[in-house]
Amino acid sequence: MRYTVSTEIALPRESVVQLLADPVHLPRWLRGLVLHEPIDGLHGEVGTRSRVVLRTGGQEMEAVETITRREPSDLHGIPADRVVHFDREIVADGMWSAARERFTEAGPGTTLWTSENEYRFSSLSMRLAAPLLRGVFRRQSRLHMQDFAAFAERGVDVRDAEG
Repeated sequence: MRYTVSTEIALPRESVVQLLADPVHLPRWLRGLVLHEPIDGLHGEVGTRSRVVLRTGGQEMEAVETITRREPSDLHGIPADRVVHFDREIVADGMWSAARERFTEAGPGTTLWTSENEYRFSSLSMRLAAPLLRGVFRRQSRLHMQDFAAFAERGVDVRDAEG
């Protein structure tokens, strides 16, 4: 299953990617985050594997996230015409996914975040259900992006809405 979602964020691209790359901010915008801790490597660096636990709908899902691309590695002084890439793979019981995040300048002080997502499932039932669940997965991805935009632009913390 594949889909792409995007959103505009009313902040300069360099500010957006620096906020996104800082693990301190994850709980403020990643709805349902219980834990995100490196198993090996440093947060956000290529090759780093992290244990991720998310709670949604009363269920917890545990996965291992691997950073597969981060360009440029230095998020300061990025040329205006350069696309910023954050790619990762996530493996959980019965599921593999890849997210390819792209950040481009959409205008003065505005960033376009485009996220290409791919999911593969090992169980026959999930493989059959995947086409029916595409909308659910797409809405979840869009919600995470909207939550990040609200945090980045206005300081909105998703934990305030959850509690």
